[in-house]
Amino acid sequence: MTSSNEDHRSFSEKLKHPFPELREQLKGTHLYDAKVAAIHFKSKVGKFKNIINTNHRHDEEHEKLTDEKRTHVAQSHRFESFAPEREGNKIKWYVDGQDYFWAVSVALEKAKETIYIEDWWLSPELFLRRPPYFNQEWRLDQVLKRRAEAGVKIYIVVYKEVAQAVSCNSAHTKHALNSLCPPGSPGHGNISVLRHPDHNVFENAGDMTFYWAHHEKFIVIDYALAFIGGLDLCFGRWDNRQHPLADIHPAGVRNEMFPGQDFNNNRIMDFKSVDDWKSNELSKADYGRMPWHDVAMGVIGDCVYDIAEHFVLRWNFVKRDKYKRADNVDWLTLQGREGEWEDLVAVQRPKHPVGEYVRHPLTPLENRAWAHEHQGTINAQVVRSSCDWSSGILTEHSIQNAYIEIIRNAQHFVYIENQFFITATGDQQAPVHNLIGRAIVDACVKAGNEGRKFRVIIVIPAIPGFAGDLRDDAAMGTRAIMDYQYKSIHRGEHSIFEQIRAQGIDPKNHVFLFNLRSYDRLNKTAAIEKQEEKSGVTYQEVQRAEAEEIMGEGVHGATDHNAKKVDDSGDQEKERMIDQKRKFEAQREEAGLGDMSSTNDTIAATAMLDGGKVSEQVWDGDLEKEKENFVQEELYIHGKLCIVDDRIVICGSSNINDRSQMGIHDSELSIVMEDSHKLDSTMDGQPYQAGHHAATLRRLLWREHLGLLPAQRLDSKDDPNAQPPDVCPNDVMEGPEYDFVADPMSDQVWEMWTGNATRNTDLFRHLFRADPDDNIKTFDDYEAFVPRHNQYKQGHLHDRFMPAEEVRQKLDQINGHLVWMPLDFLQDAPMAEKGLQVNAYTESIYT
Repeated sequence: MTSSNEDHRSFSEKLKHPFPELREQLKGTHLYDAKVAAIHFKSKVGKFKNIINTNHRHDEEHEKLTDEKRTHVAQSHRFESFAPEREGNKIKWYVDGQDYFWAVSVALEKAKETIYIEDWWLSPELFLRRPPYFNQEWRLDQVLKRRAEAGVKIYIVVYKEVAQAVSCNSAHTKHALNSLCPPGSPGHGNISVLRHPDHNVFENAGDMTFYWAHHEKFIVIDYALAFIGGLDLCFGRWDNRQHPLADIHPAGVRNEMFPGQDFNNNRIMDFKSVDDWKSNELSKADYGRMPWHDVAMGVIGDCVYDIAEHFVLRWNFVKRDKYKRADNVDWLTLQGREGEWEDLVAVQRPKHPVGEYVRHPLTPLENRAWAHEHQGTINAQVVRSSCDWSSGILTEHSIQNAYIEIIRNAQHFVYIENQFFITATGDQQAPVHNLIGRAIVDACVKAGNEGRKFRVIIVIPAIPGFAGDLRDDAAMGTRAIMDYQYKSIHRGEHSIFEQIRAQGIDPKNHVFLFNLRSYDRLNKTAAIEKQEEKSGVTYQEVQRAEAEEIMGEGVHGATDHNAKKVDDSGDQEKERMIDQKRKFEAQREEAGLGDMSSTNDTIAATAMLDGGKVSEQVWDGDLEKEKENFVQEELYIHGKLCIVDDRIVICGSSNINDRSQMGIHDSELSIVMEDSHKLDSTMDGQPYQAGHHAATLRRLLWREHLGLLPAQRLDSKDDPNAQPPDVCPNDVMEGPEYDFVADPMSDQVWEMWTGNATRNTDLFRHLFRADPDDNIKTFDDYEAFVPRHNQYKQGHLHDRFMPAEEVRQKLDQINGHLVWMPLDFLQDAPMAEKGLQVNAYTESIYT
């Protein structure tokens, strides 16, 4: 007998399923499960066709319709972004890791429904507050565990690295976090971690990518607030505005700031085996760390939705691309992107779906205050670099569009802090293609022709943060990056300088480049050396034991949530380390040490406002011995920031290079901000209406670099700048120094800026032979400037015979961290000869 339902089916449907009742009856049986498994296997095998059909995500009719919808949306928005301009956001800036990580810790602890985290690298053992020994509950994995146990759903996407090239070990990240709430425990199943892209040829065939990375760094909490910027939740990023290099503590190793692999200097040694988080081959008694400068934002308002939308798109794309057949990975649907619009966030509804469809946010958007009224005064727009391999979409490079338009329209100044600076002025600088350099040329030429005072101030690292001596063959890749930067700036007819000069304008009146550098003193006193001698234990062995003690709990030896806690030669090794620490501490009294040290553990504050003088610092022992402990290092600029005319800010994860700007390479997320709240200010001596957000951020940054801010205390509970944006606004730290830097074009500020840079550069050269340097024009010059032999320990004083008091007095003269970028460095040498490392196939990796 024919069912009434069958009468309404089409002829083709009847041919396809002639016995619908039987089909329904088979559902839920082993036969049906076998059929579904066969379909999934067919889909898996079918991925090999993608090697030939690279357009496979965009060639079917429904995919073309989705692309058309996304294109229409982007074309209706400024910068051709997926996200519109949004009014009334409350946005707070964070400068350096101490403020940012403290604010993140406060916000995460208050999460009630969902947490999204997207990072290039995530270290579960990262301490969000310092010192770690006294803040063990604020280790990232412990915070996330508490929230998962409270019922919060936590979704994390991290970049799956190529292990041979990058040391961030996302497998450890995933396994450590999945182990926090094992089966049967509170919170089990509430933490989901995805890694992408896939490097398994049998799983992903033609969709693999080895060269490009997911580089976004953002957090969304309860759809109520978000953090976005340059800071990953990982080792090496925590720092404060005085940027200490030293971390040795005569008063006790429990005062350490940077346990285990969190103490790092990329110039000397890259991270190694980060799953062994307690290990550190770099001795704190011998070297300083690499200090880290960064910037991020905290956001409340409509832009939170756009940041969340990007995460949901990425999550669903990774689900489709890698976890389609994983029943423990759900599809996320998004309020406002449902029904005919759900394809915008990559929701798919296959005939045999695996995993649930979970609607986000878990409670309606209408419950958020920002859904009803403006929370602040900032007009903002989220922009991104994304494409087929990273998000399954047609290429979007709205970050580059924003940079170009905003810089080209600048009237007074462009201030840039970035990790890299590789850009083109046209189509003659292959393999570099992004045109931010052309926008800089256009803005400078226009200002020059109009007789306007106009400056582009660029602050980037002296050397990209990769380990090795620049003279070694192994440093060819690092030199290649520097070579492309110099060619972008001033070397060659198509460089920014030469393109400006070709139009009759002197580029040296408009474009200026700087680095940052810091000094410190390792507090390895005579008493510490005596303690080492008496105990037979080195300070490096003690620092490892301390890391084991405070970082071992929770994830030690875990591999995944189904694995038993394994002893990786574990308990015995741990006892040996703790025994060494006991032996060391037992000699404390005999070495003349108590709970307090007569010497400061770091003197980095002496470069800052009211930080005292180096010449006035107490030293336990012979001053000639103290000389061995002075160290310097480049202050690594990692922020991705642009401030224009004290009105507009761009901040996010995007470097200035093709990798970040073209859309087809690394995936990025940034935010463009302009405050409608005006600040009465001056510009080149004339009354000026600045944007409060942009101007106050720029003033704080400039004061930090000039040494016009006091050093930070570690306890930030009462610091407004270390709280989430829902707690309080930024403290702009008003005072004489705030007023002094108010006018970014004033002659007095510029004299101090360039004067400090000149003096600091000369002093670091004279004391430390800090490289790179303008006096190094060839590799022979390099050998003469910094000879390669054991008597010169990297980062230490160069002249061992300089009198101790003279060293101290010269260090007294360093103010802040600003130094000139050496534009003549290796100008007469081949920096990156074509060969196995640098060639037509690999060039795009470095640019």
